[in-house]
Amino acid sequence: MNKLIRIGTRKSKLALWQAEHIAELLEEGGLKTEIVKIETTGDKILDVSIAKIGSKGVFTEEIEEQLQNGTIDIAVHSAKDMQSELPEGFELIAFTERETPNDVIISHNKDLDLNNTAQPIKLGTSSNRRIATLKRYFPHVETAAVRGNLQRRIQKMEEGQCDALLLAYAGVHRMEYDNMIVDKLPLNVFTPAVGQGSVAVEVHKNLPEEKREIVRRLTNHKPTEHCLLAERSFLKTLQGGCSVPVFALADNDSENIHISGGIISLDGSEEIRIQKSAPLHEAEKAGRELALEILERGGDRILSEIKKELGKK
Repeated sequence: MNKLIRIGTRKSKLALWQAEHIAELLEEGGLKTEIVKIETTGDKILDVSIAKIGSKGVFTEEIEEQLQNGTIDIAVHSAKDMQSELPEGFELIAFTERETPNDVIISHNKDLDLNNTAQPIKLGTSSNRRIATLKRYFPHVETAAVRGNLQRRIQKMEEGQCDALLLAYAGVHRMEYDNMIVDKLPLNVFTPAVGQGSVAVEVHKNLPEEKREIVRRLTNHKPTEHCLLAERSFLKTLQGGCSVPVFALADNDSENIHISGGIISLDGSEEIRIQKSAPLHEAEKAGRELALEILERGGDRILSEIKKELGKK
């Protein structure tokens, strides 16, 4: 077997950190690696929202093309960027150990306080989930649409487009901007996007089975995999794309999976949030049943209204 693993990734510093992390795991297992940088639609178009570009595959389509034609062997992504249903022939075979999943606020202003309603704050974010959550719990906060890699977003903040940025802790920490964190947001309010904090390894069915199993064995973190199987099952059942403000976070012990998830309207006026536990081997079933219960409790109506509203934008 050819022991060289060609790793496809986006070009941003954070994406390269993720690819290099997978490369380290593979090389520790005796494999040689090569990183192949690929520009995606989501990287090229930065002046409009993800919803306007089209939420399916904006950060993965070009990479998957190279997976399919064999230019690369595996692709490395932020797990939260992955569609709930992959194109035919593609599969996620591994998830790295999850980093702290919280959202955080970063700023040069250490006195910034989200709970101070008398303090005018403009937060930079392009996430509908985060914007809707702010509207519900912190309606005094103004938002500004800020996209691009982390370094570009910080530059926009420093140019005065916003006072602070609302981001995932994982990316901030991996890029070593911890000193800029002014608030780590509670998970019971800012429940993250599905997969937030983990790195996913994607392959195409054309990859030889032996190579696939070796990659999986060297890179997969089993407890995280259980969590993401539950979360992705939840997202798939809800049919929520990257632009729909749905959220889920799973945890597990040696015997059970525990998942909390929900949906919030774009204006923040309605939120449905449910928790569910199940035996560990029923992780995907737990995510699916959680989504069905949310839909039955009115989530189907909220979801329909969200998609209608996003279609107008």
